[in-house]
Amino acid sequence: MNCIACAGYNIRKNMQKMHKHKAHPWHGIELGENAPEEATAFIEIVPTDTVKYEVDKKSGYLSVDRPQQFSNIVPCLYGFFPRTYCHAHVAELTNAALGRSDIEGDGDPLDVCILTEKDITHGDIIAKVRPIGGFRLLDHNQADDKIIAVLKNDIIYGKYGDIGELPEKVVERMVHYFTTYKDLPTENTRKMKLTGVYGKDIACDVIRRAAKDYAEQIGDNVDDCMD
Repeated sequence: MNCIACAGYNIRKNMQKMHKHKAHPWHGIELGENAPEEATAFIEIVPTDTVKYEVDKKSGYLSVDRPQQFSNIVPCLYGFFPRTYCHAHVAELTNAALGRSDIEGDGDPLDVCILTEKDITHGDIIAKVRPIGGFRLLDHNQADDKIIAVLKNDIIYGKYGDIGELPEKVVERMVHYFTTYKDLPTENTRKMKLTGVYGKDIACDVIRRAAKDYAEQIGDNVDDCMD
């Protein structure tokens, strides 16, 4: 085998090894042994992104969901908790809080919004976070909770233990984004409805429920989920 052919062969073999060992961000990363009080999060979007990225559920790679057509800028790092799934157990908590019985889970990993004073310039990375609260949001009749967390050991936000301790304007900025980012200027109706803001204890309960939903609905059937 000549040198060029040999080099090409080695590159292909290395790429195959890399692909083989690349963890799927939803299924292949552990939530963490100290979860939910401290958990691993996968970051998809950062505040400087002008395109909404979302993990492709089949391949695990980031894909372009849609360009941001309006002046919506995500006010924090945004992603999800691996090995979570919003189904019956998550929906049960929302139904109980609202006195309803018709709400379902949205069938996605549990979303997380991460506060940090650092400029993290791109997504497709994992981070250790501490949940401090959450937003109870409805997308039509589907539970679409957003867990609010702080980056572990962050110089500024690391001191906060509950969402009630955050500066009011920080919370207002996040509420405004998540209740308007799906709206169109030509429409008068809100697609996302905020029904409550909760603290650390409930946020941890939501994470536990989402992990239980994942174990029951996906668990060892990851291949079926990725078909």
